[in-house]
Amino acid sequence: MSNDRLYHEVHGTTGPYLLMVHGMLSGRSQWRLNLAALAEFCRPVVVELWGHGRSPAPAAAESYHPDAYVAAFEELRRDLGTERWWVCGQSFGAGLTLRYALDHPERIAGQIFTNSSSALADAASVAAQKARVGEWAEAMAADDWRFETIPIHPIHAKRLPAAVQQEMLADTELLDAAALSLTFRFSSPNLSVRERINENQVPVLLVCGEREERFAPFRAHAERHLPHLQVAAIEAGHAVNIEAAEHFNGAVADFMRDAVE
Repeated sequence: MSNDRLYHEVHGTTGPYLLMVHGMLSGRSQWRLNLAALAEFCRPVVVELWGHGRSPAPAAAESYHPDAYVAAFEELRRDLGTERWWVCGQSFGAGLTLRYALDHPERIAGQIFTNSSSALADAASVAAQKARVGEWAEAMAADDWRFETIPIHPIHAKRLPAAVQQEMLADTELLDAAALSLTFRFSSPNLSVRERINENQVPVLLVCGEREERFAPFRAHAERHLPHLQVAAIEAGHAVNIEAAEHFNGAVADFMRDAVE
């Protein structure tokens, strides 16, 4: 196993720690519009995935399995010296933070996640996703291949504020192709926790961007099977924390404060 550590930043000076995990092809810029508001009542801990942003790119394939990410989050928690913290996952990151809360409920005060079809994917969806990301991983070996060819690249986003989109595009310049290939091969196919969500023991908030129609059946599944779930439905798309930052920030603040009281 690699001895590399995930890059992280701690924002704020008081309140509980809140681990924040971005999605695929993103980075710390994912949370640009959220940090100041959240830091008023907690300490956001922004991490970057392997091969993204300022994090290293381990060569070992096992580093990219979701279980290894959970171990990395636990290592960071211990480094911060906190017994329990909150977690927040966006898109791909939600698959990791949901798993973390399932594996270590005693370490999680509560969790927040946004639209994540991959985190709640059924067997057919996992198979389709595995084929899709496998094609991306193979294509990355070509000399003329570019990250922009992937549909989830932020260059294709339609509703992001210009300043945030530019910062996210700058973060994509730091992406490591070898790490992304390993992510597609070993993280993505193992990301779904659909069959385990009924085991959840901690308070959980889904901040749902209602404009993303393809997420609707996954939201419905969560509402039926995920215990202790609250849903904040917001008029936004997939990147709900950016597209409707003020509403996202308010929903998280209300959820964390109510869960403590």
